[in-house]
Amino acid sequence: MSHLQIFPVDGGPHPIPSFASNDAGLIRSELAERGIGFERWPARAALPAAAGAEQILAAYAAEIARVQASGTYPTVDAIRMTPEHPEREALRQKFLAEHTHSEDEVRFFVEGRGLFCLHIGEEVLQMLCEQDDWISVPAGTKHWFDMGSAPQFCAIRFFDNPQGWVAAFTGDPIASRFPLLD
Repeated sequence: MSHLQIFPVDGGPHPIPSFASNDAGLIRSELAERGIGFERWPARAALPAAAGAEQILAAYAAEIARVQASGTYPTVDAIRMTPEHPEREALRQKFLAEHTHSEDEVRFFVEGRGLFCLHIGEEVLQMLCEQDDWISVPAGTKHWFDMGSAPQFCAIRFFDNPQGWVAAFTGDPIASRFPLLD
């Protein structure tokens, strides 16, 4: 189930959330107040365990076309992470470092889950995204992502940059002060 927690940035070594909810309407409202898009879409396709990017993108062609109709996100790909992925630990560490992008970060989770952590002003929002969650993080938003030590997710990623995922790391160790997915 989707879950949002909001923490104060200066919450100390064991921060306590000032807000927590599993209610999609409340989550959408809290995120919208901070410029983050959130929707629930049905992940209608059952994907085989060995489905590659082409098969995933074909299964969700209608959803991709709907997003791309605006002309904002001409590039799309799919990422699938499993506990057996040979680069899972290196990728986890890379994504756990706070960074920004010069473009929006838009994801539709079609399987599994992942934890988006957004550093906005004096707050850290931890958004547990699960199957059926669509999230849009505006360009320039400081954030990190935790896929867990045994990752299990598949997400369709939308880009306005043909190069795909390009991060600018902030060097701030803030992510180490907040809970991880595990």
